[in-house]
Amino acid sequence: MKKQILALIIATTVANFTHAADTIVIDGSTTVGPIAKAFAEYFMTANPDINITISESGSGNGAKSLLNASCNIAAMSRPMKDSEFKACAEKGIHPVAHVVALDGLPILVHPSNPVQELSLEQVRKIYRGEIMNWKELGGPDKKIVAISRDTNSGTFETFNKLVMKKQNLSAKVEKVGSNGAIRQRVQTTPAAIGFAGLGFVDKTVKALKINGIYPTAETVQTGEYPIARPLFMYTDKYPKLGSPLYQFNTIHLTEDGQEIVEEIGFVPVTAY
Repeated sequence: MKKQILALIIATTVANFTHAADTIVIDGSTTVGPIAKAFAEYFMTANPDINITISESGSGNGAKSLLNASCNIAAMSRPMKDSEFKACAEKGIHPVAHVVALDGLPILVHPSNPVQELSLEQVRKIYRGEIMNWKELGGPDKKIVAISRDTNSGTFETFNKLVMKKQNLSAKVEKVGSNGAIRQRVQTTPAAIGFAGLGFVDKTVKALKINGIYPTAETVQTGEYPIARPLFMYTDKYPKLGSPLYQFNTIHLTEDGQEIVEEIGFVPVTAY
């Protein structure tokens, strides 16, 4: 493994920078959060003089933080909107997108739910309130408890675009503030349904086949799974070559970065 070599390169390069460059602030997506945290742990182990702080306030707030120059990296689980680019440009901020991983959006139910598969149309009808009981889908006679991310979330933006086709959610859909909160709600509620990133699937919840395709790293990478997206880290301009920000923001392109992304359940953009 090349971890020791990469660590030595990073440590040597970073040693030449001033104290002003010794902090990297990341804000944004709860989906990208596990990647940012894993990269930060890896980077700070090799570079103890560099401090990395991470906030998970949602993709929209990450864009606002970059706009307001209160972060170095906006972690986002969706592309920046035209309105966000325009607002940044008006303040002299020039966002550059770095795709750090790929992700699927599994539809999650409680492990006790016998339903194994849904179509995109069925999921859409559930969240529109047109299908309200699991018995309509071959499940138990229980009222469906639909859980969604809040509308400031990049995860919601992806779900809204690819599943809902931008149709309104039912007023009865519950909204929570993170992917972890969706998983927790589903794992404790036998009649629940929710959605979260690939990295949030574990034995406490069950991911369903959608249109006959199960969400895996392979089906996301090939484009077979119908609810998938890139994950981003945005910086103001391209980071200065060799700077701590540059070194951190290119971890995903290394062999170690690929291993980290795979270990936490996402799909790497590299293939070593």
